[in-house]
Amino acid sequence: MSRETVAIAADHAGFELKSALSEELGKLGYDVLDLGTDGPDSVDYPDYAHAVARAVEDGRSTRGLLVCGSGIGMSIAANRHADIRAALCHDEISARLSRQHNDANVLVLAGRGVDENTARRMLRAFMETEFEGGRHARRVAKLGANPDSSER
Repeated sequence: MSRETVAIAADHAGFELKSALSEELGKLGYDVLDLGTDGPDSVDYPDYAHAVARAVEDGRSTRGLLVCGSGIGMSIAANRHADIRAALCHDEISARLSRQHNDANVLVLAGRGVDENTARRMLRAFMETEFEGGRHARRVAKLGANPDSSER
């Protein structure tokens, strides 16, 4: 049985936290596809968000993790991809609910807004929580729908 692969990336503001969480993913039994950045030098966060989104879309990874200063830019960029449901989370509850109710496939964290221990707990909650389906499946299906359609 092959191990699940998680694609990860960060900009310069999320580099340190990304490194710690990469280690955490390994401890949890996941393979890590690290798509950068590789240091604290300034980079453009959309490049890294798109790289993770493409890795999830093309099947190189089953889920993704993104870290930037606030998490906002990464989540906006990743969610431009049709098959991505990137959730910017701030605590364990939001990380868990993003999986249970929204079937999120990319966790986004604020490198400047969350401490390492909290981030590790959030990552574990995200990775260990399954999508509940049921009534939530209908709602998740509408996330990709044309909001002007008459299907409601």
